[in-house]
Amino acid sequence: MKAIIGKKVGMSQIFDENGHVVPVTVIEAGPCVVVQKKAAEKDGYEAVQLGFEDIAERKLTKPEKGHLDKAGVAPKKYLREFDLDNAAELNIGDVIKADTFAAGDFVDVTGTSKGHGYAGVIKRWGAQRTPTSHGGGPVHRHAGSMGSSTDPSKIFKGKIGAGHMGVDQVTVQNLTVVKVDPELNMLVVCGAVPGPKGGLVTIKTTVKTHKVKQAGADISKNPQKASGRNPQKASARNK
Repeated sequence: MKAIIGKKVGMSQIFDENGHVVPVTVIEAGPCVVVQKKAAEKDGYEAVQLGFEDIAERKLTKPEKGHLDKAGVAPKKYLREFDLDNAAELNIGDVIKADTFAAGDFVDVTGTSKGHGYAGVIKRWGAQRTPTSHGGGPVHRHAGSMGSSTDPSKIFKGKIGAGHMGVDQVTVQNLTVVKVDPELNMLVVCGAVPGPKGGLVTIKTTVKTHKVKQAGADISKNPQKASGRNPQKASARNK
């Protein structure tokens, strides 16, 4: 697995070689410094802790400052741990830049969704309004009665309701890296990324499995299907 910490810059669009519009999100990825290294002999697993974004020393707590001073790393605002493929090869102080990824890679991006404050059931869960005629009263957007009868005489945990909406950890999977610029510490990925502009995101190699499509894989072996009766016609449709 490859990974890096970054900040969401914003969304834009680019044109591919066929002239099609591609919606993209620009991410300021890295540089990240290896702050701590976990070893299988001592910790039971191999991983590295990365630090991102310089910060004033006065804004750190004493334990945080001591942790970074032990590694000999400048004060960092964000620390995240990753189980990288080359964790055993990395050393404390090594720098990971945006070029750890390449155009065409598939990644999972994790961020914190935008906050929407206190929201009702219609906005938060997509609930239905009550009828707006015949004395409905001022409760058309209310949740309504949802308590059960004598048995069990309660509302089960997890029932939808009004409350704090957003500010949740969200992961968008299987996004394609469109462009990498190591000089600007920039990653451009196809699609939307959770969170507001300037929000912290982590980019990791996708957990999805990508299989290479074999020749003739779209032709069915079932003679009752059109692609099975006439493979040439099926292949012509896919061109």
